Amino acid sequence: MEYEIIRLTDKPQLKETAAQWFHEKWGIPLEAYTESMTECLTRKHAVPQWYMAMEDQRIIGGLGVIENDFHNRKDLSPNVCAVYTEEDKRCNGVAGALLDYVCADMKDQGIATLYLVTDHTSFYERYGWEFLCMVQGDGDPELSRMYIHKG
Repeated sequence: MEYEIIRLTDKPQLKETAAQWFHEKWGIPLEAYTESMTECLTRKHAVPQWYMAMEDQRIIGGLGVIENDFHNRKDLSPNVCAVYTEEDKRCNGVAGALLDYVCADMKDQGIATLYLVTDHTSFYERYGWEFLCMVQGDGDPELSRMYIHKG
């Protein structure tokens, strides 16, 4: 399987397509993705950033880096968010490649420590992430797992 990982800042023409793709995967309002991606493209700050794995013209995976992924630990920032791989492309290393790419890219921008909220266990550990603590998601009755990656 051949695919390329790209930063939105390197292909700004993908903004609308990427915003729609993430919106369809996570159900977060389209405007939230569009606003974050517009801010990303201003290049004023290292965060937010958006990344996609592309197979030809198709987005097969993606993730973002935002200040806070809707949880109560505002001190644990920035957060990798919206990690998703298309079902027909799972178990091919796409998510791992995206995670490795974003960690290296953010480190190049001076951010060595990243956080990530998930309900998954034993997935992120494969890529150098460590369980840190439990956090309360905005409006969630259950706690979620917070992971840390130090570059």
